[in-house]
Amino acid sequence: MSRWVLIAPILVVGALIAVFAVGLRLDPSRVPSPLIDQPAPSFELPSLRAPGELLSERQFEGQVSIVNVWASWCVPCRLEHPLWMDWAETSDVPLYGLNYKDAPGDALAWLARHGDPYQAIASDRAGDVGIDWGVYGVPETFVIDATGRIRYKHIGPLDPTSMEETFRPIVQRLLQEPTA
Repeated sequence: MSRWVLIAPILVVGALIAVFAVGLRLDPSRVPSPLIDQPAPSFELPSLRAPGELLSERQFEGQVSIVNVWASWCVPCRLEHPLWMDWAETSDVPLYGLNYKDAPGDALAWLARHGDPYQAIASDRAGDVGIDWGVYGVPETFVIDATGRIRYKHIGPLDPTSMEETFRPIVQRLLQEPTA
């Protein structure tokens, strides 16, 4: 009995070390989303630029679309923003913004300072729509196919390598898929 009293804590600590070691090797941008291949969650939010106007998931129907979840207080959002500015200039695929848990005045000032690549921006001040979309934090980016289904989710800021090697090829493949 006294032997187990000595061995049990060692086994527990060893198991915890193994779990933590595996967890540290995981890439947080590869968290699986249950929404992949599911219809984009429905929402109706005020437009950031025109609060009297409502935006919804219907904006995405009939075209491949990108939804970027961002906020003015998000430092990593600033890192990926030049990629979205380039996207707006070089791609015909519309980029929509979901401004997450942000004051509209702060978001508009941020866009005035850094540029505005978005076709439309929904203001999710309470963060409820972000929760429905499975947002873990900002930035996060979704690719929506022409039938309104989420086909890809990127957690964290995109960098030039992930944009060119992963993101753009997924969008190009979806542009070539026939719509049902």
